[in-house]
Amino acid sequence: MTEKRVPTLLLATAHGSVDLYQGVVPVLVPFLVAQRHYDYVAVSGFVLAASVLSSVVQPLFGLLTDRHRMRWLIPVSMLITGIGVALIGVVDSYPATLAVIAVSGVGVAGFHPEAARLARSVTGGGHVGMSWFSLGGNVGFALAPVIATPILIAGGLGAAPFLAIPALIGTALVLPMLRRDTSKPSARASRDGIDDWKAFGTLSAIIVLRSVAYVGLSTFLGLFVQQRMPHGAAASGLALFVLYAAGAVGTVLGGRCAVRWGRLRTLRVAYLASAFALAGVAFAPGPSVLVFVAAASLGLYVPFSLHITLGQDYLPTRMGTASGVTLGLAASVGGAFAPALGAIAEATSLQVTLACLIVLPVIAWWLGRTLRDPATRTEALSAPSVGSDAAGDGSVRS
Repeated sequence: MTEKRVPTLLLATAHGSVDLYQGVVPVLVPFLVAQRHYDYVAVSGFVLAASVLSSVVQPLFGLLTDRHRMRWLIPVSMLITGIGVALIGVVDSYPATLAVIAVSGVGVAGFHPEAARLARSVTGGGHVGMSWFSLGGNVGFALAPVIATPILIAGGLGAAPFLAIPALIGTALVLPMLRRDTSKPSARASRDGIDDWKAFGTLSAIIVLRSVAYVGLSTFLGLFVQQRMPHGAAASGLALFVLYAAGAVGTVLGGRCAVRWGRLRTLRVAYLASAFALAGVAFAPGPSVLVFVAAASLGLYVPFSLHITLGQDYLPTRMGTASGVTLGLAASVGGAFAPALGAIAEATSLQVTLACLIVLPVIAWWLGRTLRDPATRTEALSAPSVGSDAAGDGSVRS
């Protein structure tokens, strides 16, 4: 257990050092507006370049890592990510700034498919271990304002090169672990496995629904709480803290629940519970809304790491592709729906917008009922006479 625990924690820390840069770009926006006088449309281009480019390119890196051994891509992409953000303090034109932010986004995209494969190798594919790997990324994203804001306040954009330090630390942590993944390319993807693209497509749809729900909640929660509670600014900050903290707890909790009750049962219960919790966020009075914020965040984050292992098991010969989609395209596409949610808020109210989110985890729960656990599916193919659990959670009954 200890043999796996230490490398898992190191890899989770390295994961956090990369995902930190996804949270750094929004932190940079006010400084770019103040010091370089970019307008809101211009700075929105930076956020778009960092997030959309990363999520779209990530599956392409997954395809490459399925075909070629690319362990070197992990440290190289980490360094590219840090250098891209560091160069923001060196370049001064808008096109150059846009380019280096895009480079950083490509670095983030290059890291995740191969890192997820390494995490599976390090953890043995265990649910708890993969949940810690996922938690590292979530914590890194959440710490971005804490780390970057004081540096930028102290030195302005000229201090941006100091933001490369987390990437250097993460690279140093991950290098000793690369030799653990010593398998040949043919062994890295089980050629005896059967890819279930239909199930993987359903899982991707579930992840998209989860992403839209979480993006909508995180985008409008602060404003909503500020309007409905006394000491609005402080209450808004508290609500966001509860959202992020509960998400971190939910990520780890998901792995442990999967061990006890199975991945799909955990996923279904989590999404159904998050629907009720979102209803509480939209309609609960006063401070009680914070309880429902915590419950909603838990429900939306419990399945987070399970998506990764399910995706890898549904595509056993395409693990890089599966990791790229579950960690990249499908997980980030929710941001594309933010303008539509904003339009609903403008036309109606924030409460109506949050209420609209309720239906998303309900649909995710319904889609989850159509999935079967990959382990059960494999058993059914190899031993047709053995009955499988109707709930699809991998247990077999006589």
